[in-house]
Amino acid sequence: MSGKSNSMNVPEAKEAMDRFKMEVASEIGVPLTNGYNGNLTSAQNGSVGGYMVKKMIEAQERQMAGK
Repeated sequence: MSGKSNSMNVPEAKEAMDRFKMEVASEIGVPLTNGYNGNLTSAQNGSVGGYMVKKMIEAQERQMAGK
């Protein structure tokens, strides 16, 4: 296993995940941009990742429920 924990397991999904990240940031009002975002707090960045996980879990639960 590589030492980089945030690497993509499916590299082909990178573009879709980037779009998803920008969509989530927009939904929750975080001014995320492509590239460097050092002007954002760790709380802002963390809220984007946390909300992404929440939405992915909800989508999986809907799929498992057959909806």
